[in-house]
Amino acid sequence: MTDYSTIDFSLLLAHAADEVVTHSFVRDVPLPDGTVIALITLDNGRDHTRPNTIGPLTLLELGGVLDAQRARAAAKEIAAVAITGKPFILAAGADLSKVSDVESLESARLLGQLGHHVYGKLDTLGVPSFVFINGLALGGGLEIALNATYRTVDASAAGIALPEVFLGLVPGWGGAYLLPNLIGIENALTVILENPLKMNRMLKAREAFDLGIADAIFPAASFLENSLVWAGGVLSGKTKVDRKNTPGKVERLVKWDVAIGIARKMLESKIGTVPLAPYVALDLLKAAKSGTRAEGFEREDEALARLACGDQFQASVYAFNLVQKRAKRPAGAPDKTLAQKVTKVGVIGAGLMASQFALLFARRLQVPVVITDLDQARVDKGIESIRGEIEALLQKKRISPDEANRLNGLISGTTDKSDFADCDWIIEAVFEELGVKQDVFADVEQYISDTAILATNTSSLSVERIGEKLAHPERLVGFHFFNPVAVMPLIEVVRTPQTAPEALATAMATAEKLRKNAVITRDTPGFVVNRVLAKLLGEAMYAVDHGTSFEVVDKAVAPLGLPMPPSQLLDLVGLKVGAHVLDTHHNAFPDRFYRSENLHKLAEYGTLLEKDSKGKVKGFDKGALKIVAGGTEPMTADAIRLRLVDGLADEVHRMLEDAVVEGPEDIDLCMILGAGWPFQMGGVTPYLDREGASERVFGGTFHDPQIRGIRN
Repeated sequence: MTDYSTIDFSLLLAHAADEVVTHSFVRDVPLPDGTVIALITLDNGRDHTRPNTIGPLTLLELGGVLDAQRARAAAKEIAAVAITGKPFILAAGADLSKVSDVESLESARLLGQLGHHVYGKLDTLGVPSFVFINGLALGGGLEIALNATYRTVDASAAGIALPEVFLGLVPGWGGAYLLPNLIGIENALTVILENPLKMNRMLKAREAFDLGIADAIFPAASFLENSLVWAGGVLSGKTKVDRKNTPGKVERLVKWDVAIGIARKMLESKIGTVPLAPYVALDLLKAAKSGTRAEGFEREDEALARLACGDQFQASVYAFNLVQKRAKRPAGAPDKTLAQKVTKVGVIGAGLMASQFALLFARRLQVPVVITDLDQARVDKGIESIRGEIEALLQKKRISPDEANRLNGLISGTTDKSDFADCDWIIEAVFEELGVKQDVFADVEQYISDTAILATNTSSLSVERIGEKLAHPERLVGFHFFNPVAVMPLIEVVRTPQTAPEALATAMATAEKLRKNAVITRDTPGFVVNRVLAKLLGEAMYAVDHGTSFEVVDKAVAPLGLPMPPSQLLDLVGLKVGAHVLDTHHNAFPDRFYRSENLHKLAEYGTLLEKDSKGKVKGFDKGALKIVAGGTEPMTADAIRLRLVDGLADEVHRMLEDAVVEGPEDIDLCMILGAGWPFQMGGVTPYLDREGASERVFGGTFHDPQIRGIRN
C-alpha cells in the first residue's frame, strides 16, 4: 500500500504560486462538559461569489493544521476536531485550473495522492472528526466530509454533489470508495453517476440527510450551535448515530454487482461508450464492494491521474468555462444600457410554439403577454393550452397557487392588433414561410409604437428578407429558440445589417431575463446550430443514398459522442423538417450541402424508426428501408467519418472567415447548449483539431494551443 507520508509533493508547487488559498483557521470551542473541540473554518477571504476551492497550497496548509490537532489530541488538549466553511460555503471542490495545469502523469497522480494524504488525516487524529456542511459542498469539498467520522448538514444548504463525471473525472479524494460504503451502492450510483449525467443535478440538504450522507440536519439559524451540541452528545455517548443505508453482507453479496450491471446497461443505452469517466467511475464503485480503504484510495489515484491527463477532461474544462464564463459575457454584445425596458409582450400566433413563448415570457419577465391569431377559435385554443400548462406546473408543485393565479392573469388573447399598441416586444411564431412572416410583421407594424422591437423565431429564413416589408427594419432581430422552449438553454440572436444596437441590446437583455444563454450570429443560412447539423445530416443521407445502411452510418458518427445518432436526430426533428433544413442549405450552398430526394420520400412516408408502445426504438421501419434501398456505392464507417469531419472542419472554418460569430468558442457554445454536443468533446472545434481534420482542410487549427490532453 502507498505510504502517502513518504511522497515528495514539491512537483505540484511549481504552478501553485497564483492559487487563491483557502486557509484553515482554528479556534477552540468548549463544550458544556468541559471538553474542547478544535473547530477549523475554511475561508479563502473572498465573498460568496468566490467559493472556497482546494488546490495544492490549500491542502498542504490543511494538512499541517490537522497534524497540529493530532498532537493536541495526543496531549489530551482536545476531544475532537471539526471542520466547517465560511458563510454558505464549505468548499466548491478542487481548483480546476490546477487540475488542468498538470504537465505529466506523475504530477496528476501526485494531486490525487496529496488529497488522500491530507483528507486521510481525518481518520488518524486519535479523536473523532466532524464536518459541519454549512452550505455548498461539491466534489473535493464534499469529500472532506466523507473522510470524517461524522457529518451534519445545514437545512438550507444547496449544491451538495460529486459532479466529477460531468467534467470528465471521477471522485478522486475518497468519494468513489467511501460513499458507497456509507450509503449503499444504489444511492452512490445516483450521486456519482446519475445526477451528474442529468445536467449536473445536485442534492439539497434534506436529500443528503435522507441518503445518509449526513448524520444530522439542523436549521440554518442555529446550525453551528446545534452541530456542536450534537457533536458533544456523540462524544459523551448520549447521542447514538444510526446509519440505516450503510450496506450489509446481503447487499455486498447479492445487490452490489446487480446494481452495477444495471447501471452499465443504462449508461450504454443513454450515452454510448465514448465518454470515459462514467465507466471508470463505475469500475471504481464496483471495486469498492470489498478491499481496504487504502486499496480504494490507490485505485482512485490511478483513475484520476489517467483521466486528468486525457483529452476528455481538458475538453470538459474548456466547455465548462464556455458555459460558466463566455456565455455570461456574450461576444459582440452592445452596451447593456442601450436595452429598452420590456413591460408588455405580444406573441403573433397561438399554436404550440407560440403558447410556449407566451408562458415563458410571462413566467420570467412577469409582464402581461397577449397572443393573437387569424380567428378567435385559434386564440381560444392557444389560451386554453397555456392555462393547461399552468395547471400542470401547479399540480407538479413547481409553482404555487398564487403564482398560477398571477400567470393566468398576465396571459390574454385577441384578434384585434390594436391590443399590441403598448407592447415593447413582439415575437412571431407563425409558419416557416418567408411571405407569411413578412406579411404578419408588415401588418402588425401599423399598430405598434415606434420604439417596439420585433423578433422572429425563424430557424432557416433570412431575417433581413423577413424585414423587407417593414417601414423600420432596424427594429427587427432574430430570436431563435430551440425546442422544448422552456428547457433548451440557448437562443441564437441574429443581427442583420439593418438591426439597430438598441434592438440587439434589448434582445440580449430579454434573453438574460428569460434565463437563457444568448449567442449573437450574423444573418446567414442556418445561423450556427442548424448549419452544423445540416452538414451532419446531409453527409448521413449522402452515405445512405449511395447504398450504406443506417446502422453503418450511425456507427460511423458514434465516435463524435453526440447525444443521439443521425437516424434518431432525424426522427426527433421530424423528417419533413429535416428535408426542409437540407433543402435550405443546399439552395444557399449547393456545392457543399447535400439534398436528398430519399429524405423527401421518407418525409412523405412519415416513418423511419420502429418503436414499441412506450416509444422505445426497436429498429428501422421496413417500409422506410425499402424507400432508401437501391444505392450501389456503399461506404465504410471510416470513410463516412472522414468525409464528415473534414466537411465539418471546412464549414466551420468558412463560418469563422465569414464572421458568422466572433470566434470558434461561440460555435462550440452554440453546439453544447443548442444541440447537446457533449462536454467531454469540448464542442465541435476541439474535436476537429484532435482528429486532424482542421490540418487536412485548411492547414491549421481552430485553437492554438490545441485543447487536448498530455502527450507523454
